[in-house]
Amino acid sequence: MGSLAEALTPSLFGGHRLVVVTGVHEAAGALVDSLVSYTKSPDPDLTLVVVHPGGKRNEALLKAFKAAGAAVDECPKISSAGERIAFVRNEVRRLGGRIAPDAVTALLEAVGNDLRQLSSAASQLVSDFGGSIDADDVARFHRGQAEVTGFTVAERVLLGDTAGSVEMLRWALQRGVAHVLIADALADGVRTAARVASLNTSNVGDLARTLKLPPWKVKKAQSQARGWTIDALQQAIGVTAQLNADVKGAAASPDYALERAVRRIVAIRAESARGRDARVRTGR
Repeated sequence: MGSLAEALTPSLFGGHRLVVVTGVHEAAGALVDSLVSYTKSPDPDLTLVVVHPGGKRNEALLKAFKAAGAAVDECPKISSAGERIAFVRNEVRRLGGRIAPDAVTALLEAVGNDLRQLSSAASQLVSDFGGSIDADDVARFHRGQAEVTGFTVAERVLLGDTAGSVEMLRWALQRGVAHVLIADALADGVRTAARVASLNTSNVGDLARTLKLPPWKVKKAQSQARGWTIDALQQAIGVTAQLNADVKGAAASPDYALERAVRRIVAIRAESARGRDARVRTGR
């Protein structure tokens, strides 16, 4: 309520302002009432945008805005990677520019999936580079990783990538991903890889039915389980169990506990790979 009131208060410096309120389907009653009240006496120097994902929740709020004469823009959800790539290309083309395929990928990795941010980034790149954009241009302005989650970290850990795992972990912590969510993602990844590896079949359909998992998750777990032995996965499960306690208060520093667990799990995978290679060389 306080943040909304502050955003809607007329500015002492003048100029037209834009206020975007997202997720209004989750707004509590008092916040809805405040937004509806604003429609009765809107500020002519402010454009208010409310974003609703559809459905019945807080539908009355939308009706109130429509009754007050608000414009309605229907925005079909863009969910697939192909649609996001097309969106970026169309934004650059609309602005009179051209963008290389690898530059589109680099921009999505750096900025993420928020369409407003992608549109803004496309506009800035076209303006700065005269309309022709390549991956190096994107890298000059956008370094880092967007939308890093606990599952991003877990994927790098299970693949045995020490540097990538630690980098993703630090990005996740910097972006405010909760320690518990990262620990849970690590535990889920290790457990799923162990379940897939323990069954004597590689058929995705059979594994999906037996484990009651979606086929895409089975395929990912199969990829992540390569290079692991069952014994190593059991050790990794033990590490994630201790980590669960550490991030819930047992450790003095949850940041340190997470990085220690990440490095330990990657080391377990490396040790198991060395042991397997040694057995192959000796013929055992």
